[in-house]
Amino acid sequence: MRSLNLGILAHVDAGKTSLTERLLLDAGVIRELGSVDAGSTQTDSLDLERRRGITIKSAVVSFPLDGVTVNLIDTPGHPDFIAEVERVLTVLDGAVLVVSAVEGVQAQTRVLLRTLRRMRIPTLIFVNKTDRRGADSEKVLREINTLAPAVRPGDVEALAEHDDDVLAAYLDGATVPDRLGARTRDVTVHPVFTGSAITGDGAGALMAALTTLLPTRHPVDGPLSGTVFKVERGPAGEKVAYVRLYSGTLRVRDRLDAGKVTAIREVSRGAAEVSGGQIARVWGLDVRIGDPIGEARSPEDHHFAPPTLETVVTPVRRSMGGQLHAALTELAEQDPLIDLRQDDELSVSLYGEVQKEVIGATLLDEYGIEVTFRESTTICVERLTGTGAAVELIGTGPFLATVGLRVEPGAPGSGIGFRLGVELGSMPYAFFAAVEETVHAALRQGLRGWQVTDVLVTMTHSGYWARQSHAHGTFDKSMSSTAGDFRNLTPLVLMAALAEAGTTVLEPMHRFRLTVPGDSYRAVMPVLARHRAIPLTSEVTERTNVIEGDIPAKKVHSLARKLPTLTRGEGEFESAFDHYREVVGELPERPRSDHNPLNRKEYLLHVVRRV
Repeated sequence: MRSLNLGILAHVDAGKTSLTERLLLDAGVIRELGSVDAGSTQTDSLDLERRRGITIKSAVVSFPLDGVTVNLIDTPGHPDFIAEVERVLTVLDGAVLVVSAVEGVQAQTRVLLRTLRRMRIPTLIFVNKTDRRGADSEKVLREINTLAPAVRPGDVEALAEHDDDVLAAYLDGATVPDRLGARTRDVTVHPVFTGSAITGDGAGALMAALTTLLPTRHPVDGPLSGTVFKVERGPAGEKVAYVRLYSGTLRVRDRLDAGKVTAIREVSRGAAEVSGGQIARVWGLDVRIGDPIGEARSPEDHHFAPPTLETVVTPVRRSMGGQLHAALTELAEQDPLIDLRQDDELSVSLYGEVQKEVIGATLLDEYGIEVTFRESTTICVERLTGTGAAVELIGTGPFLATVGLRVEPGAPGSGIGFRLGVELGSMPYAFFAAVEETVHAALRQGLRGWQVTDVLVTMTHSGYWARQSHAHGTFDKSMSSTAGDFRNLTPLVLMAALAEAGTTVLEPMHRFRLTVPGDSYRAVMPVLARHRAIPLTSEVTERTNVIEGDIPAKKVHSLARKLPTLTRGEGEFESAFDHYREVVGELPERPRSDHNPLNRKEYLLHVVRRV
């Protein structure tokens, strides 16, 4: 049976979960429409989701449609939970982007549509809430068209602008070929449907388009290959992995590197096996989000910005420090970008203040741990200011390894690159792999404690001692190199190379869009200046001023709190991460959470218990 893994995405409050409920009702999965306000929807199953009326975790529900199994994934709309959306995007065949006919295209709408297009995910657009006062679907369509080609089904002239065959037939007066599906699947255009999820208006046309305009998949044979895109804990605390299988078949009792499969529930049928193209819940595996199942595919790039805030978490009862660490470790399994860190204190990464509230409520509700949070601070990054190199030879220190590394600045946005400047056959591959893995891990903390990015690392020297054994065949570690030698030596060499190159610190910047009444403009501008906001453009209309510009991420929350008073509650402010900018003045530092390879004596005392 063919399948369609479908994501429902939107800016918060655009009606995404309500549309999901409407599709499930029309498909016969539920008998009555659930309510977000009443907390009775199918996909918002967490108590916290029902209380707050927002989606926090993605949820999967399945239904048959025209001979196709649709695995529908409802995703969070609030930007604080964008990491959850990112993980879902990697397993989708197609998407529906929901836009409110009242609020129009909003900050998250722009981010999502740009990302869907960059990832080449075929996308339908549903303009929702046309039954509400203030709805203006034509205005919304114009706004969408500033971001991407949006076409109403049946609008031949609009489609002809993007399809030569349609254009030729249209000009010749011939029968126009049905090319909307082809152009949708190759992400040339995005069909737009209008209606109301609450009343059901327009939902039928959207439902029919799912299997005719979006790509559907047949089961794929071949070697076992899949990915874990979601992890949760079952009622007994057991780990449950949500797996998208790309090819092959996974069955109960199959043995994988991550363990033995003890149970499988394929989401559409509850079957005890899953085939290529399908999604299933799998028990028995010790995995994290992003781990491969079977053969690994090419690693997925991050498509959204990383978290730009962090906060220290402290238990109200100090005796619960151990339980708090264990609980946050479990939450980090479900959301790796929480990035649990421990130096003298526990800290987690955040996208925003709402996420902080959710983490606090989750710790209290699910683990019985009441916590307090310190004021959020900004997560900076480090970039190289020059080129540096270092080498340590085997026999000159406690590690039986030779490692030489050169570091040089990479292109902005390139992340971390690693390459060999020595022959691959000069030592066992496991030793090269140990160096590369450790380079990536060690660069999470640079000279000032921030993650180093946009750097190219070249391994310039290598050497090892081959495995040695005594006459009676026992392995002699004191005479033989191991992967551990390379893992322990690499941070020392890497930090020495970084110290020679030098680094600077950059802070995250948001691009903001601010709409204020015309008579509030003069009051707002000095406040923007005090928040280090840099206006780049300003558009004046009859009643409003629209200002776009850059603002430091650490100032966003403070500015958003002040605007309602300055604009009589009529100001509209939206922002999203855009780029990093070099810090002016004293460079901020972050406490280290490793064994500090910048201090050789301290590092060796921790690693080998001797200098």
